[in-house]
Amino acid sequence: MTVPLVDVGPLADSGTSGRDAAAALAAALSDVGFASVVGHDVPDGDLGAMRSLLPRLFAADDEAKRRQAITRDDYRGYIPLRFFTPNRDDQVPDNFEGYKLHWECPPDHPARRECRLYGSNNWADHLPEMADVVGSWWAAFDDLAERLLATLAASLGVDGGEVATAMEAPLTNVTLLHYPARSTGDPSPGFHPHKDVSVLTILDPDPVGGLEVRSRDGRWVEAACPPGALLVNVGDLLEVWSGGRYVSTPHRVANPTGTERYSAPFFMVPNHGVVVEPLVEPLEVFVARSVPVGEVTAEVWRTNWPEEQPTDDTTHLGTVDV
Repeated sequence: MTVPLVDVGPLADSGTSGRDAAAALAAALSDVGFASVVGHDVPDGDLGAMRSLLPRLFAADDEAKRRQAITRDDYRGYIPLRFFTPNRDDQVPDNFEGYKLHWECPPDHPARRECRLYGSNNWADHLPEMADVVGSWWAAFDDLAERLLATLAASLGVDGGEVATAMEAPLTNVTLLHYPARSTGDPSPGFHPHKDVSVLTILDPDPVGGLEVRSRDGRWVEAACPPGALLVNVGDLLEVWSGGRYVSTPHRVANPTGTERYSAPFFMVPNHGVVVEPLVEPLEVFVARSVPVGEVTAEVWRTNWPEEQPTDDTTHLGTVDV
């Protein structure tokens, strides 16, 4: 299995090239659930600025990271090294530290009353340029995600306005990640096998590699992505919306020994009040379900704390069995 390469540049074309690009994207996300996309129009300057920011972000001293760490009341800021686990007794913590950001909700927006995940981000105090760098990068990724989602909705024969309305006050979020160099014999994974609780996830992959996708026959395969391309994958919410036509595929990070790794996955998530259900007749083999976005997102957040266990055994909350 390989991750298909798709040129999404022609998507805006109403002619044959646009239809071909849309068909190629839909085929990749139906078959593999991942695509390497070129022609994405995310400026090189935004990608380069974010790549430069990540090592400097995590170069903060331990005291600064403790002072600006996430809390149960504010899920924005530093995530301590090896803090999160898959909440399974047979697994060790993941070998990463992070920095959590959410959609920057305007101060007077009514969504702020819905849940704690709506609010203002905390910006690292040693990087005065962080808000501007992330803001420009975020806007470019958001624009790409909206274009891709509109194309996929059209491929399903779904009204694009319906999905657009579901994204007006999104729980879209980003985890800035640093995977320290792993020593030989360290059993900690970079990131345990999981699926994304998102609509789409977009990633500018670190050239050191390590991101692996599970094939249909159970093999773990490197998610190869050529220079200049971005990785796009289907999350559980799009899989449900599409009635199983677009596939949310398990993946993991197998951090290479002796090599540091940085990444910034962008998770597109609908409004808090949206209940995601199939928008088209589900495939016969797909078990349809309803996903209340706000409740599930809050549960994902709560169960990230090591001592917390899921209250609903029917919701995998990202983690999957190997």
